[in-house]
Amino acid sequence: MQVRLLFDKEAQEPGLKTGWGVSFLIGGKVLFDTGENGDWLIGNMEKLGVDFDKIEAVVISHDHWDHTGGLWKVLEKKKMPVYGCAGFSREFKKQVKKSGCEFIECKKVTPIIDDVYATGEISGLYFGRGIAEQAVVIKSEKRISVLTGCSHPGIVKIAKYVRSKFPESDFYFIGGGFHLMQKDKREIRIIASELKKMQIVKAGPTHCSGKSAEEIFKAEFGDNFVSIRVGQRL
Repeated sequence: MQVRLLFDKEAQEPGLKTGWGVSFLIGGKVLFDTGENGDWLIGNMEKLGVDFDKIEAVVISHDHWDHTGGLWKVLEKKKMPVYGCAGFSREFKKQVKKSGCEFIECKKVTPIIDDVYATGEISGLYFGRGIAEQAVVIKSEKRISVLTGCSHPGIVKIAKYVRSKFPESDFYFIGGGFHLMQKDKREIRIIASELKKMQIVKAGPTHCSGKSAEEIFKAEFGDNFVSIRVGQRL
């Protein structure tokens, strides 16, 4: 299944908007997160030739501005269900419903389309306060890949959670925001090593992962490190 990078901090070709936050298009049908700006996101989608009519659902990792900023413009163009966590703010849920769309709470692993799942809420901390976040799992043959928004619960915790829910499948790829910008290099090396020990083949940290994390993961995973850029196809 193909994943298209629609928004991130760097692009692989001129003319594509970049900024804070991420957005992935999965199988041409599922939008995962929407970056910080709706006009920029939709502009990228148009430039990349995305068929808006084929998109069936939006999954939001967590209700921070840099992951929900483009959502409202998206929902203006097409009404579709929005999959989020029960712990999202009341204001966010109201805004989705005000947009004329259904808000679906993912309290456990939830199928979105064939072979694409929201993990459901995984608890984490953000500046000492609880935060609700979820990731997306993509099944391919006997392997699974994981896309993350910011990984506030911890990227290792997310990977272990996914492993517990899909015990019959081996990992292939894990990528997205790993939230490691504030971590020291020693801790990042431990995290990269832990993921490698889980037999994850490829890794692509981006967004809030930080440059140090990208360099350390590249050293750990070698040729299996994936550099994430807007416009890329995975």
